[in-house]
Amino acid sequence: MFYYVLKYVLLGPLLRLLFRPRIEGLDHVPSSGAAIIAGNHLSFSDHFLMPAILKRRVTFLAKAEYFTGPGIKGRLTAAFFRSIGQIPVDRSGKEAGQAAIREGLGVLGKDELLGIYPEGTRSHDGRLYKGKVGVAVMALRAQAPVVPCAMIGTFEAQPPGRKIPRIHPVTIRFGAPLDFSRYAGMENQKAVLRAITDEIMYAILTLSEQEYVDRYAAVVKSEEEQASGRPERARNFPRMPLS
Repeated sequence: MFYYVLKYVLLGPLLRLLFRPRIEGLDHVPSSGAAIIAGNHLSFSDHFLMPAILKRRVTFLAKAEYFTGPGIKGRLTAAFFRSIGQIPVDRSGKEAGQAAIREGLGVLGKDELLGIYPEGTRSHDGRLYKGKVGVAVMALRAQAPVVPCAMIGTFEAQPPGRKIPRIHPVTIRFGAPLDFSRYAGMENQKAVLRAITDEIMYAILTLSEQEYVDRYAAVVKSEEEQASGRPERARNFPRMPLS
């Protein structure tokens, strides 16, 4: 219930008023049935802008840290994410990737929209990075189409580290659904999962026109932090199985 209050009464109208996002290809999002919205991830604002413009409810897999923060701020953050139906996922340990997949399949099993960022973490420099294959596993197991989505301008509006977004033009662009039914029953084949994931990332790249880096974002970020002498921060990205 609170999800729809935020979407149509409180947060949604405010976001549309402030950012006036340009929406392209919204008709590519299925009006019913299970589907995966796979997008690039440039900003914390992505979590709110995309749901604000979609006609259907979309559920994201949120990192567990959003639900376990200390103090009043932590409790408020946890309450907010729970109220909008986001699912906490433990992103540490060997079973983290499998847990994320199970939760995602649960959403798709109810014929709902699942939002996922195949890069596994926010881009720290605005470039598009190699995708994790968890999205391919879910697409095959759920037999669900994948709708590529490009968030454009959100990095400039709220880059990593900036708490309050600045007003900046934003475009949200959806591509035609990708059908991977030709790979049915092959979700345990690494080469197939990589091919599907690369096809999804190429579709996102075509929409976003970002510079592409064929490496995982978290690895590149870690290397850059070590090279600059800064201590490496705790990793908060899911360890999706099979690279």
